[in-house]
Parts: sequence; structure tokens; C-alpha cells
Amino acid sequence: MREKKRLEHVLATDSDLARRGEDITAYLELAKEGENVDADLQREIESLHELIDRLETETLLSGENDARNAIVTIHPGAGGTESQDWADMLLRMYLRWAERQGFETVLYDYQPGEEAGLKSATFAVNGEYAFGLLQSEIGVHRLVRISPFDQAKRRHTSFASVFVSPEIDESIEVVIKPEDIRVDTYRSSGKGGQHVNTTDSAVRITHIPTGIVASCQNERSQHKNRDRAMSMLRSKLYEFEMEKKREASKKIEDSKLDIDFGSQIRSYVLQPYRLIKDHRTKTEVGDVDRVLDGDLQPFIRAYLLARRGEKP
Repeated sequence: MREKKRLEHVLATDSDLARRGEDITAYLELAKEGENVDADLQREIESLHELIDRLETETLLSGENDARNAIVTIHPGAGGTESQDWADMLLRMYLRWAERQGFETVLYDYQPGEEAGLKSATFAVNGEYAFGLLQSEIGVHRLVRISPFDQAKRRHTSFASVFVSPEIDESIEVVIKPEDIRVDTYRSSGKGGQHVNTTDSAVRITHIPTGIVASCQNERSQHKNRDRAMSMLRSKLYEFEMEKKREASKKIEDSKLDIDFGSQIRSYVLQPYRLIKDHRTKTEVGDVDRVLDGDLQPFIRAYLLARRGEKP
């Protein structure tokens, strides 16, 4: 079914490219006849350019699990409200990115901060190559800005970590011993509405040997939340083991990239100047607002090129 879906995506993309080419040809014909179609033609060309960039990026994805859905977890670093607010900004950025890609997102767990932001969030991104694209985001993200929570208007530095794992299915066996996990239940504490209920239906599962945690609270049934949390734990443990193998084989060192969970991968500077810089690929973008609104394409593309050994 996954292969069928992939082929359907290829065929749909081929048809879309053909249609866009025909539209541009029609606009050029109208322009020859003296019609003022400059704005429409420019819009079509820019749209086609974005699509081609996305397709070219997909050609860089050849990993075993690159085509799978992704499970993303965000945690704030030390710094209380500042870092919790930054983690919430990152959550919005990734949800907007997924929307731009036409991907579906499902928020599985959201633990709000005391004053603002979040203590942790886990969500799924469902779409072709979601995991392959989001691998570039694993690591620590650093924000420098004038704090909206500081009455003295001083500059603060905040950190938040992002971890991404592929959503695995039953075809991949991950053995989890019952004695190696601890299951806790608690009351849902989402943003309101259907995500909050009055019973202890939310579930948190901790894998004791590794300390890896998976939580789910988006279902009203504790049983369903437990099943989803267990599925997420399997995915996280799978990626954990795959990462150990990658380190052992020195693939990360060979590609001259450091994507360890504890590494600072990117800085988002809003004050005293505005610039976002990826420390692995040296990619820089000055349009901070556009990136925070979900335009991660320059960073993802540069990362994948560098991983393949090419210059961005």
C-alpha cells in the first residue's frame, strides 16, 4: 500500500508538472498577442519553481526510512518561561511547514508551560518523505531576542531540543520487555476543547533502560492513548538504535555533519540583528519571519546536499 501511494504521488506530480507547463505556454501565447499577463505569468513561474525545488529535494532522499511518516518531539531547555515560549514557537513553525507541504499533522501530546509556551509536545507528520525531510531538524535550536517577559527589555538566549523518529509499522520488529517500561496515567492538559477531559486518560510510557518517553493524550480512551504511546515508543527506540549504528559506522563523521541530539544545530537571532544560521551547513537566511512561518526549504535542502557530500 505504501508503494501504491508512492506511485500515485509520482503520477499526480507528473500530471501537475504537465499542466503547469501548459499554463505557462498559454500565458506566453497571450503575451505575444498583446495581452497583459505579466502578473499571472510571474505567479505561475514562481509556483513552478517552488515545486521543482521540492521535487529536486526529494531526489536527495534515499535512506531506508526517508519515505515514512515522522514523529516529532519538542522540549524546552533550561530557562523557564523563555525556553518554553521558544519551544511553542518551534511547534508552530513545524506545523506551518507541514501545512505548506500538504502534510497532515496530529498533535498527540501537549504539556503547557506555567506562564506561557510548552513543557513538551509530540506530534505526527503524515506525508511522503516526512521523516527524510525532518531529519535536518534533530538537535538543539537557539533563539536570541529581546524577551517579551522581561520588563527591563534585556536580550535573552533560549534553547529547545527537537527529536524526530520515523513512524514504523508491524513489518519492523522492535522488542520491548514489559519489565523495561513504566506506565503513568494523568489528566489531559491540552489547549482546551476536546483535548481536555476530566479523567486520567492520558498515558506516559517510559523506557527505563534508555530513559526514552512517549506520551499521548489526544484520545478520550486511555486504552487508545496507551496503544498510540506504545507505537510512538517503538518508533523512538527504533530510531535510537539506528542512530547508534550510524555512529558506529561513522556515517555522520564521513558526511561531516553532527546531528547528535545534544548539539546546537541552528541559531535564530532576532536582536540585535535578524538572521538565522545553520551551524552545520553554514546556510544563512535573513528573512526570519518567513522561516518562523514554516519556510524551512533552504535549510532542509542544504542539509541533504551536505549529507550526500555536495556543497549546498
